[in-house]
Amino acid sequence: MNPSAALIYLITTLTDLFITAILLRLLLQWVKADFYNPLCQFLIKVTNPVLIPLRRVIPSIGKLDTAAVVAMLLLELIQLLIIGQIAGADFQLQFILLYAVRKLLVLLLMTYFVLIIVRVILSWVGSSLRHPLIPLIYQLTAPVLRPFSRLIPPMGGVDLSPLFALIALRFLLLLMGW
Repeated sequence: MNPSAALIYLITTLTDLFITAILLRLLLQWVKADFYNPLCQFLIKVTNPVLIPLRRVIPSIGKLDTAAVVAMLLLELIQLLIIGQIAGADFQLQFILLYAVRKLLVLLLMTYFVLIIVRVILSWVGSSLRHPLIPLIYQLTAPVLRPFSRLIPPMGGVDLSPLFALIALRFLLLLMGW
């Protein structure tokens, strides 16, 4: 029985879920998703308690919701500091900052990886489904797939752009040591 490992797991899981919610909200803002969609409404309600106060202090830079980026980074830093304290590790701030940025980039790439796989599966089986999540998946993945669709046109009615996007995402993840 290792209570510190269980506590680290709990802290990591809860903060990662909340950071993922902020990331999804940021991505949905970026693609100008329909914010009347139930999933969007859920993400807004969950993340507003953190983002609204931050937006009063941190203005957006162009279309980028800077408060959301800062919130994700701060949550990662806090998570790593708490885990370091529980584990008895003495990390330098520079290491923690670089690791937090790397972890956020990996989260972004993994999010797109999963979304593209879901989109591919939906293209096989979900053409008749009317779930409110489906249009959001297509909206979120469109900006990533668009460059690949331009380079690789459909062959025999088969769109290979998701395959090459997944290869590129996996390549980037391997470069980052994930």
